[in-house]
Amino acid sequence: MIKYPVQTFDDSADLLSRALGAHDLAAVSQALLPLNVNETLDQLERLNTVERAVAYRTLPKGRAIEIFERLDAALQADLVAGLQEADVAEVFAELSPDDRVALIDELPASVANRLILGLDERQRALTSTVLGYAQGAVGRYMSPEFVTTHPQLNIRETFARVRSHLDDAESVYTIPVTDTGRHLVGVLSLRDVLRADDSALVAEIMKKPLSFPATQSAEEAARYCADAKVLVLPIVDAEDRLVGILTVDDALQILEDAETEDAARSGGTEPLRRPYLATPVSNIVRARVVWLLVLAVGATLTVQVIGAFEATLEQQVVLSLFIPLLIGTGGNTGNQAATTITRALALGDVRPRDFLKVFAREVRVGAFLGLLLGSLGFAIASLVFTVPMGLVIGLTLLGVCTMAASIGGLMPLLGKAVRADPAVFSNPFISTFVDAAGLIIYFLIATSILGL
Repeated sequence: MIKYPVQTFDDSADLLSRALGAHDLAAVSQALLPLNVNETLDQLERLNTVERAVAYRTLPKGRAIEIFERLDAALQADLVAGLQEADVAEVFAELSPDDRVALIDELPASVANRLILGLDERQRALTSTVLGYAQGAVGRYMSPEFVTTHPQLNIRETFARVRSHLDDAESVYTIPVTDTGRHLVGVLSLRDVLRADDSALVAEIMKKPLSFPATQSAEEAARYCADAKVLVLPIVDAEDRLVGILTVDDALQILEDAETEDAARSGGTEPLRRPYLATPVSNIVRARVVWLLVLAVGATLTVQVIGAFEATLEQQVVLSLFIPLLIGTGGNTGNQAATTITRALALGDVRPRDFLKVFAREVRVGAFLGLLLGSLGFAIASLVFTVPMGLVIGLTLLGVCTMAASIGGLMPLLGKAVRADPAVFSNPFISTFVDAAGLIIYFLIATSILGL
């Protein structure tokens, strides 16, 4: 039996790179031909904007539309700039209304309006429904394309409704049940439909529904959907009328985007919203420079504290040796607490009103950590220098860890209380604040014990 060599991901990348460099469109198409959808996505995301548009236009029509649907909205917007208007209109019409809105948010208003006007009346109305909700609301992420049934219908009639909407409904695995006023009164799984007798009424087998208001936070809705472990979460308006559905894959994408954003801001940068290799260098610089400037300005507090205790340092130069250790320990302790509480907020484990409980727990955690690290610091500093110096280091570590943990635990709660992103209030600002406060504690203890 003849064995043909398998084309690896790196082989495909090399072939694609050479073909693009040679401007050989036939070779570009040949390099992408053996790849599946996921592999093609990976290859396109590694290219720059111009190369991506060139490679995309060599894809067969069906594969091109499938690939476009699965690209991030930011990359879709980049592609729009490099495609012909007829190609853009075609793939735009094939998108689901919620994906269409995500792309619209990335496009210039003139381009977005032109694309919307090119839709048929039904798709334009569905897209406008989703666009009518504020950014960040779950209504902006729901699908208005769904199939419903009614309590008085039987299983045969319900199954016929499902079959008639197989091509346009976002999901048919969970079927909302509504009354004549479109109010949500129950849900029915496709498994229930297939198991039940054809003559059974929907009212006899439907289950109590879970739902979420369309105007509420998309992240909260996604978390609710994930916690409830449902494939579809019905989305309702203020009168409990069904207006859309949030599918589990969209919920997971919302949570992934939220996690990415929190992780970036906790590290002192803005989320890229594109794969790293597909992000222009200028965008990466913009994502980082603002936070660096903010932190640089905040670091002047540390400089001012050191300047205020300059005379103390002149009398005991050895004190300067421990500054990196103390401010580093304080910053790390505060960041650990902030990360833990930020995550707990996202999961709904704690709320801003729990600040006293959080403060009490973090004070105890910080004190225990400070006692452990302070004991070690006391022993080492006493052996290397003097017992009074060891006492200064030990007590400072105890005070710094207690202070940093309590501040780190409270800052995310404060951010949530003022409706700001808790991650923004976390690591970058905590590090700056704790550095300055830790040095004040250090020098006050040193002055008192060493008699400076």
